[in-house]
Amino acid sequence: MTEERLEATGAAAELVHAGRAGEPDLASVARSVADRIRAGAPLEPRVMLILGSGLGAIADDFEDATRIPFSEIPEFPPVTVEGHAGALVIGRLEGVPCVALQGRFHLYEGHDAALAAFPVRVMAALGARALLVTNAAGGVHPDFNAGDLMLIEDHINLTGRNPLVGPVVEGDRRFPDMTEPYDPVFKQAALEVAEREGIRLGRGVYCAVLGPSYETSAEIRMLTKLGADAVGMSTVHEVITARASGIRVLGISLISNLAAGLSPEPLHHEEVVAAGAEARPRFERLVRGAVRAIDAAL
Repeated sequence: MTEERLEATGAAAELVHAGRAGEPDLASVARSVADRIRAGAPLEPRVMLILGSGLGAIADDFEDATRIPFSEIPEFPPVTVEGHAGALVIGRLEGVPCVALQGRFHLYEGHDAALAAFPVRVMAALGARALLVTNAAGGVHPDFNAGDLMLIEDHINLTGRNPLVGPVVEGDRRFPDMTEPYDPVFKQAALEVAEREGIRLGRGVYCAVLGPSYETSAEIRMLTKLGADAVGMSTVHEVITARASGIRVLGISLISNLAAGLSPEPLHHEEVVAAGAEARPRFERLVRGAVRAIDAAL
């Protein structure tokens, strides 16, 4: 890796082809990035957070925080999506050492699945042993309304991509068990937090599609038959990578809009960002409680 800023396609190519003879694999690249971050932010995190569209503000409340824009991490491509600030933040939330991504990389931006999930490897190399992953999603189940929060019970990957394709990365399982990708202990803890805080927390299956176009009404009917309760364009690659490397996961979706055919209104990304702003107080209370519970369970 060069120290100067790489173009997005260059960073993706470096990471996607890592592991070929004579080249570093993703694990060593992640350790190298983590070492550079650690030099300026020595706090060792226990919990990593990935904050989806419109949901990144909670990282602004970290105590003793160090904020590093993605533009200062040569292996990270630029963020191009509204509602994603594009920064890595290390600090304490509820007294728990955490590292958070304000934004993420999506396949629809032209990135490979290995690059989309690469920040998970970096945060794990910093010391984090649990992942709280969040996203904004379209509601498929008829009981969901815009602004609801959903505990991710399971997921369906319809992106056609898997971040583990290629040489086995040092420390990964070649065939990770995905029977329970979302940790049962963490899920129960999140439900208990929601009950204490008086937060309505649904439960459901998240389906990831490639995007960036929203789904057609016929596709939503198909997803309903497949068992999806919410649909989005992220998350699953990060979760697969986390599970392959032994990281325990909790997932929360913000239902930012009703999926195609379920509302008379056309779909716009602006409503995704607006829903995140409206849900912020409930989302942040849930995340704060979940971080405490995750830390206690580690």
